[in-house]
Amino acid sequence: VQLQASGGGLVQAGGSLRLACAVSGRTLSSHAMGWFRQAPGKEREFVAVVNWSGRATTYYGDSVKGRFTISRDNAKNMVYLQMNSLKPEDTAVYYCAAKGALGLPSRPVSYGYWGQGTLVTVSS
Repeated sequence: VQLQASGGGLVQAGGSLRLACAVSGRTLSSHAMGWFRQAPGKEREFVAVVNWSGRATTYYGDSVKGRFTISRDNAKNMVYLQMNSLKPEDTAVYYCAAKGALGLPSRPVSYGYWGQGTLVTVSS
């Protein structure tokens, strides 16, 4: 599975951005797609996850609930992260990742495939 994240950039606090992740390769082997982020000097943080097939089920990290929305488009092999009401503390490199059926979706170690990351900077 190959993942290509895009859509990052500079935005003012309160603004919005939509990240996109293009998924290619053996997509049928993926159980779920997640977004993580990592700020300088901090550990990688879980943001959101959506299952890849069947009825879409989503789960969010506490820090983004109510502001971010993850979605998928299986026909286009794309996963999106709509980010609203952005805060300076949302500044980080955002990664999309794919996982199999095992492992907790909030743990980075559960994901076997990672995209290259896209930088989001939120100015105050």
